[in-house]
Amino acid sequence: MAIVEVKVPQLSESVAEATLLQWKKKAGEAVKADEILVEVETDKVVLEVPAPSAGVLAEIVQPDGATVVADQLIARIDTAAVAGAAAPAPAAAPAAAPAATPAPAAPATAGGSKSDIAMPAAAKLMADNNLAAGSVAGTGKDGRVTKGDVLGAMQSGAASAGGSSAAAQKPANIPTGAPTSALPQVASPAAPNLGDRPEQRVPMTRLRARIAERLLQSQSTNAILTTFNEVNMQPVMDLRKTFQDQFVKEHGVKLGFMSFFVKAAVHALKKFPAVNASIDGNDIIYHGYFDIGIAVSSPRGLVVPILRNADQMSFADIEKKIAEYGQKAKDGKLSIEEMTGGTFSISNGGTFGSMMSTPIINPPQSAILGVHATKDRAVVENGQIVVRPMNYLAMSYDHRIIDGREAVLSLVTMKEALEEPARLLFDI
Repeated sequence: MAIVEVKVPQLSESVAEATLLQWKKKAGEAVKADEILVEVETDKVVLEVPAPSAGVLAEIVQPDGATVVADQLIARIDTAAVAGAAAPAPAAAPAAAPAATPAPAAPATAGGSKSDIAMPAAAKLMADNNLAAGSVAGTGKDGRVTKGDVLGAMQSGAASAGGSSAAAQKPANIPTGAPTSALPQVASPAAPNLGDRPEQRVPMTRLRARIAERLLQSQSTNAILTTFNEVNMQPVMDLRKTFQDQFVKEHGVKLGFMSFFVKAAVHALKKFPAVNASIDGNDIIYHGYFDIGIAVSSPRGLVVPILRNADQMSFADIEKKIAEYGQKAKDGKLSIEEMTGGTFSISNGGTFGSMMSTPIINPPQSAILGVHATKDRAVVENGQIVVRPMNYLAMSYDHRIIDGREAVLSLVTMKEALEEPARLLFDI
């Protein structure tokens, strides 16, 4: 037997511990080299743990939801074993009957009637939910119990638990807004029968807990004010319409609105350095670079990847990077480096239909721009009422280092750059 240990990968210096999500393999199953075994969630990113070598997953040392640290042993792989053979059982498993491999068919009741026999999938589902043999009526051939029979019985509550109340305490399948496979489920010790008013208790993920911590920190440590303005998006929309086809042909990516907002923000930050600064103790740090954070919604929560040196990026570079970050956020592949730092942030609630909001500063930054949905509105131009595609901009800022004058004028500068994009070319 040749045993290879599987350990937690190195974490960031600022991350002390992490949480194991759901194991993708079970003990006794074959694994390939570099095949992903489990994901490890920190308060910033989700890391994948690949198999260091091929073999059989001999033992899972740490279960789903366990709290682990860097280099901690979480599993063992037997490189000499063959899947399906008598692989060593996990340490946590009690001594079992001589048959190590579970029988696919459910046991029949006394007398061996076929009407008591469950199909393999149904038998496994019954076992997983602690349903007693014979508690589900079969509708299959010769009265056999099918998976559909078990699911129907569970939904109607007709099936009885086999000698325990575990099934009654199993959390209801309630939409939580996050992948349930990534959330360890926790049942209340004495969950009441709530009928058609079910509840589900799930632990807060590390990322969600970190988001909550940072937002509370921002509100409690910053003197946050928000200034508003409106911008006529017609010039930007006309530019996009004129050059969209050529832009896609040349760069392989669509010309969106966000690149204009990023460019306008950088244009304003150059004129008002305090908006691009941060506080460290009693010191103000004025950044000579422009790293723009783009708030992105992911299945596990809000993340803010960074556009490094945004002032040196072209429109195409910005659009490509935002698309890359969006896909990585969706897949949970953003790295710690991609979300570390940032001197200013942009949050686009307009993608979800938001008309107005007061964004919260992402510490240690001092300001954040909130972008909203562009809607046709009646506005007055030269004494005439006309219809224009208008967007409300909101900039929250830390009043400790940014005065109202700087905040208002920086937002006006962004507005002017969007309404006259030529300003971005001439830096005026």
